Amino acid sequence: MNAVEIEQAISELAEQPFDRQEFPFQFLAAFGNKDVTLKRLRSGVSNKSDLGGVLQANNIHIATCDVGHVPNTLAALRASPATARARARFILATDGETLEAEDLTSDDPPIACAYPDFHNHFGFFLPLAGITTVKQIRESAFDIKATGRLNRLYVELLKDNPEWGTEARRHDMNHFMARLIFCFFAEDTGIFNGVTLFTTTVGQFSDKDSSNTHWVISEIFRAMNTKIEGRPASGLRNWANAFPYVNGGLFSGDTDVPRFSKIARSYLLHIGSLDWTKINPDIFGSMIQAVADEGERSALGMHYTSVPNILKVLNPLFLDDLRAQLEEAGDNHRKLLNLRNRMAKIRVFDPACGSGNFLVIAYKEMRAIEAEINKRRGEADRKTDIPKTNFRGIELRDFAAEIARLALIIAEFQCDVTYRGEVQARAEFLPLNAQNWITQGNALRLDWLSICPPTGTGVKFVAEDLFHTPLDQAQIDFENEGGETYICGNPPYLGSKRQVDEQKSDLAHVFDKHTDNWKPLDPTFPK
Repeated sequence: MNAVEIEQAISELAEQPFDRQEFPFQFLAAFGNKDVTLKRLRSGVSNKSDLGGVLQANNIHIATCDVGHVPNTLAALRASPATARARARFILATDGETLEAEDLTSDDPPIACAYPDFHNHFGFFLPLAGITTVKQIRESAFDIKATGRLNRLYVELLKDNPEWGTEARRHDMNHFMARLIFCFFAEDTGIFNGVTLFTTTVGQFSDKDSSNTHWVISEIFRAMNTKIEGRPASGLRNWANAFPYVNGGLFSGDTDVPRFSKIARSYLLHIGSLDWTKINPDIFGSMIQAVADEGERSALGMHYTSVPNILKVLNPLFLDDLRAQLEEAGDNHRKLLNLRNRMAKIRVFDPACGSGNFLVIAYKEMRAIEAEINKRRGEADRKTDIPKTNFRGIELRDFAAEIARLALIIAEFQCDVTYRGEVQARAEFLPLNAQNWITQGNALRLDWLSICPPTGTGVKFVAEDLFHTPLDQAQIDFENEGGETYICGNPPYLGSKRQVDEQKSDLAHVFDKHTDNWKPLDPTFPK
């Protein structure tokens, strides 16, 4: 089981009535233990607990107890000779009202929470499933939860709308999901007028049998594509008029929405109940990109480069140098201004950007440095001089490219809230512009210098505007003259022996005119 599947199973367990006898086995099943393993534990063959609980060697010692006895039960588990003999890593005690747990091999603080809330700590127990990237996943708990919920909705919608999963309509489906993600974020961060405006409107004005859910959502999308002055003649319903004008290409064009079943409607409303202020656009985007790829769903929630690993690339590449210049500048206003001007011209380019996590982290780190510059110069409220359009990428997959742009939009808003305040950030956020700085295409077939030239402001390559129809092209020039260009990323490694014919053709296209000895190369690295 992957992290998303485990989070889903644990959440479902937390919602069920507490069964004192069954809980230990239900808990272990949620982390991927097979029926045969659980059967051996039930029979006592492999269960060596000396406290009447369930002890799985090298993993966990679990005990349920009477109400109010959780602390004493946890202490007994900790002192149990069986716990030591079996080298149990975790101990867990619960009475169905509260739950406490410890990792006996770590200095991490123990868990103590209300029983219905223990699913929020699923990351604490991931070693039970053999997942070792626990720290990064625990820091991304919301992103995993949201990814799992969106995946369930995506799959459920395709059951009743199979045509939306075909090649002809896959872009429409991906675009629809990007619109939903924006709405969930916007309603929880004050971008919309009223908390949970989108979810509440769908819940109140769509029928419980879900027969008109698609129409209600389509009407909301139509409102966000209609300027305020044009609404009297648009025929919009009064409840849709509560939504602001967003556009920026995100809600332009076709507002067609797939039909919802009762289950899909329930999934949608549940997703809206999550706290989307906790989203990490640098991580969430990389997780969610697997939703739209049936072949990648088995790795859902695990298909991303962690922030510490991203910084291992970005820090020595250029961020450490910026921080050193900041330290050297001290409070010298002229030197601080020179650094700010330098940063405004820096271009970051990821030719295999996926959902943009390298670009987002680079943007956020540069904004943090800029904020310190502005603070030292007495200009803390100054609007950023770092255009997000300086962060360019190429991505082969449609959905990942859409999410990359959306992730940068969200990152910009979050940075504005952090460094300039919520009021100012909201006032300047809408409407979105229609610029596109993520090119969907094959990086081995495109001229990188035409997409991210090192000097000047002009861009020769005509890139697809991802928030319009696939054939509606847009060319977005840079706002500032070029200064420095940094190429970064972590393209997936395939290996020369696993290349398909298309990838071999890509390599031939790049190298045939230069050398005959290119076949051992991997298609993600030669550029």
